[in-house]
Formats: sequence, C-alpha cells, structure tokens
Amino acid sequence: MTATVVWYPAWWWVPLAGFVLFDLSALGYLRSPAIGAWYYNGIHNYTGPALAAAAALVIAPAPAQEGLSTVLALIACSWAFHVGVDRMLGFGLKYFDAFTHTHLGRIGRT
Repeated sequence: MTATVVWYPAWWWVPLAGFVLFDLSALGYLRSPAIGAWYYNGIHNYTGPALAAAAALVIAPAPAQEGLSTVLALIACSWAFHVGVDRMLGFGLKYFDAFTHTHLGRIGRT
C-alpha cells in the first residue's frame, strides 16, 4: 500500500477500496449459508489475485496498456493482502453450514 502512495499518489484509494469491496462477497449469506460460503470462498482465496497478477504481467510490455496493467497489479496486491489479513484474523474458507465454521476452526463466541 505504501508503494502505491509513493509511485501513484492519485490512486491511493484503489488498495483501500479493494480491501473493503472484497468483503461484499459475504452478502450471499443474506440468501443462505451455502450461497454465502460459495461467494465468500470464491473471492477469499489466492486464485483471483494470481490471475490478476498474471494478466498484469502479460499485458505490461504493451505500451498502450500500461494503465490497465498497473490497475490489475494494484488489484492483485490489494486482493492478496485482503486474503492474507483475513487468514491472519482467523477468517478462513467457509463451510456450507455456517459463517462461523471455517477451515481454520470456529470463529466468534461459542
């Protein structure tokens, strides 16, 4: 995040917005625990950030796509950071029975 502010000061909001927006995937829990887990797990793993980073690297040599490459790289970094912080806080991938049942164990009060 610090590198973004130093190299692209006008884009300071991209990692912050990305960090918050990825949690919108939990809105699936309003429908059912299974749908919520499916959406949450789809966003909260490292596949998406890896694909975004790979896309940024593939299009980086094209001078006309420099801005898109930078945006993809910022999204990939903020996405991976978000997943890592969630894991650090104990919010693992969800099982389909409840939000509090994760691959890292139960979260919240028992």
